[in-house]
Order: sequence, then C-alpha cells, then structure tokens
Amino acid sequence: MKHNVAEMTDEVDTAPDDDAAPESVPVPASLVPHLSQTAVLLDIDGTLLDFAPTPREVWVPPGLAKTLKRLHARTNGALALVSGRSLNDIDLIFAPDIFPAVGGHGAEMRLEADSEAVAAHAPPLDKELKRRLAAIARLSPGILLEDKGYSLALHYRLAPHAEKAIFEAVSLIRADLPNAPIEVLPGKCVCEIKNAGFTKASGVLELMTREPFKGRRPFFIGDDVTDESVFAIMPDLNGLSFSVGRRATGVAAHFDAPSDVREFLAHLLDDERHASLS
Repeated sequence: MKHNVAEMTDEVDTAPDDDAAPESVPVPASLVPHLSQTAVLLDIDGTLLDFAPTPREVWVPPGLAKTLKRLHARTNGALALVSGRSLNDIDLIFAPDIFPAVGGHGAEMRLEADSEAVAAHAPPLDKELKRRLAAIARLSPGILLEDKGYSLALHYRLAPHAEKAIFEAVSLIRADLPNAPIEVLPGKCVCEIKNAGFTKASGVLELMTREPFKGRRPFFIGDDVTDESVFAIMPDLNGLSFSVGRRATGVAAHFDAPSDVREFLAHLLDDERHASLS
C-alpha cells in the first residue's frame, strides 16, 4: 500500500519540500471509531477514478461502488461525491448506484440518493457565450468539447500541443466581454469556463448546513486545482483534506494515485469492523 498519508490530526502541513514528505504509513486508525460523526466528501476524476483519454471513457473499478455504499451506510448517509461533472453525468458513471453529490462545481446538489437536486442557485452559461467558446474546439483535432450546462469544458488530453492556443482563444473572448461574470478553471488537460459566484467550496459549505451532513467533521479528498477551494475551507469546518498525486498547500497529507485512495477507503471500513469485534 503506497499512500503517503500521515496520521490525521487537527494540524495541517505547510507544503514542505519533497525531502520532508512523510513515509508511507498504515491507514490512520484515529478516524475509524468516528465514522458515525464524519462526513466523507470525495472528488471523482483523478481521485476515485483514474483518468482516461476522454471523460466518457472513465470506468468504476471493481469493488469501488460496494465500498462507497458501505461508507454511505456507515456514515448514516453523510457521504457525497463533489465534482465538476453534472449530477446526470455522475449518475451515468456510477449507474445503477446513485449517491449524494455536489455537481457542476457547486451548481447542483443532491442530499440523498432518492431525492431531487436542491440549491441549484447558479444560472446556466449564456448560450451565445457557449457558441463562441465551442468554436475553439476547431483549433485542432483531438480537442473535445463538453457542455455541462452550468459550464463548458475544452479537453485537450488528446491534443496537448493545443493547450496554449486554447487558453489564448479563451482570453480573447474574455477581453471582448470584460463585464461577463465568468471564470476560467484550468485543470488537468482541460480548460473549463463557468459563471462566477459558485465553486466546489460554496457547494460544500451549503451541503454542510444540511442533514445528514450538518454537525459532522468532514474530510475531503481531491486532486485538481478546482479542489483547492475546498482544501481552503476544511479548517473552518474542523475538517481535514487530502490531495492526490501532489502535495497541495494546506492538506493533511496526500495519496500517490486514485488506486491508493480506493484502498484507503476500503481499509477504513475493514479496520472499523475489526475494532468493533475486538
């Protein structure tokens, strides 16, 4: 097991250099007795799931859905997926299972698996703006366009050479619309454009005011730049955050890869079961 996960304490790291990175340690037993008071918040792409050449090609590894369902039950429903993907897209990936989720970078929320979306305060991206942004995909074969409703993403994993041209084209459109309330989110081989005023952090803050999440101590695992807003608010919620693939500023520790995250989550359940039998 290759996680670089330190013991979970109330203190956070201050981005030490690589030489100061902690040695690999077992899954922290300190969390195990407290799952009934914990809210488990998990990013999807690059955190739970490995990246694929295109967003539609990601797949759920064997055992992950079972682990998530067990965590959902053990936390009395206080498990949520936190993603830039729409709720509909999240459901397609994990079908037939449905989980509580914050989707669209905080634009959508579902508190229970069988409930309707709530707190969708964000307006959809302007249609004319979408049209102009969508035209950027013509810059090169391999640029994939993803319309999420509340945002639009230009994926260039299949056309890495186009990165600079994509961001320059987006900058030109923004310069032409200086008063447009939009925000550009750079990610791993993706440039995403959405309306300003909502983020994953604003979605998590709203989520944590609702049952069954209210009053619990959250921990969040994420990997990308868009997850940094959630890392930043975890101390305000008496929570902890972990990054994947890199040591992000302010996190308690990090995992090397999504496979380590999946193993960590499975071991949380196993260790708790063993503790209850001892």
